[in-house]
Amino acid sequence: MSSNDTPAKPAAARRSGQLLFLALAAGIGAAASIAVSKSGYSITAPAKDEISKPALAATAAAEKGAVKIDWLAAAPGRIEPRTGLVRVGAQLLGRIADVTVKLNDTVEDGELLIRLDDDEARARLQAAETEAASRKRERDAQSLDKAREDVRKAEDAVFSAERTLTNARFELEYELQAKRQGKGSDSRIADARRSLNAAKDKLQKERASYATAQAKSDVPAPSRLESALQAARSDVAVAEALLEKTRIRAPVAGTILQLPAKTGEMVAPSPEQALAVIGDMSLVRLKAEVDEHDVAKIKVGGKVAVKSNAYPGREFEGHVAALAPTLASPKFALRGARRPTDVEVLEVTIDLDGEVPLLPGMRADAFFK
Repeated sequence: MSSNDTPAKPAAARRSGQLLFLALAAGIGAAASIAVSKSGYSITAPAKDEISKPALAATAAAEKGAVKIDWLAAAPGRIEPRTGLVRVGAQLLGRIADVTVKLNDTVEDGELLIRLDDDEARARLQAAETEAASRKRERDAQSLDKAREDVRKAEDAVFSAERTLTNARFELEYELQAKRQGKGSDSRIADARRSLNAAKDKLQKERASYATAQAKSDVPAPSRLESALQAARSDVAVAEALLEKTRIRAPVAGTILQLPAKTGEMVAPSPEQALAVIGDMSLVRLKAEVDEHDVAKIKVGGKVAVKSNAYPGREFEGHVAALAPTLASPKFALRGARRPTDVEVLEVTIDLDGEVPLLPGMRADAFFK
């Protein structure tokens, strides 16, 4: 064999392969069609009797690997409870004296989660209450100015309503703890909640009455003893607020999802230091971010398929529950430094149907049908 004959066969083989590829491509191009429907786009193949014999095998392969898109838009997201992840932290510097709940516990709205050391707060409240009682006796011993009678009665009513509200809060706290320890009952908790709501309504009403009495044009200035009583009552209010801050309560009903707090630790107010994370797991949601180009395709009530890498091959059904009123920068997909040409996103809330194994914090993708 000469050196000139060596490259001839590979070149011929390449030309033959190219012709065969073009013939198959032409057969597929003639046989396949693109179907357009409301659900999206799909590549389909016609019946076999419409396909030329040379392209029959290629068309069969196309049928097996046909690509069908039955969704209008797709978006990344993250799983969260109905209420979102509610992070609860401390309002003042202190030492944790007691953690009354455990991980995975179901808590009620207003239930005590963590108690900080409250010895100093209790002492301040007791001293302030004693001083206020002494000042009241001094004021009552003074001759009453008839022009300030309505204001004086309104002041006393507001102070009394504030004390009733404080006692109602502690009563509900006690009943909730008693139930957790197996000593309470739902009926007693319901009574305590009704008392708390009634105390809130009473305080609001008394404050309105005080504002009305104070707004009269003929009301003289308070006397020295009346001013001293008001200052003492203000100290009581400050001491009550300080004592309330030593109680870290559940702002919503839900499940304890994270509980990094430990008895004996020192804590301080910090948005980055959550002592407990609560979520209402009765409904699991997906917060997805839809690119602004696809916003017009998303409607409230629309069906959604949700997929997660944690459960490959599974698809969870849901529907669009709410749309954000404005576009914002993406949170889930990091894009690096923001540029004027970057795409904004619309936050979409998707309620998942039925019980799903997806956990808060999981990443998932939403496919809007």
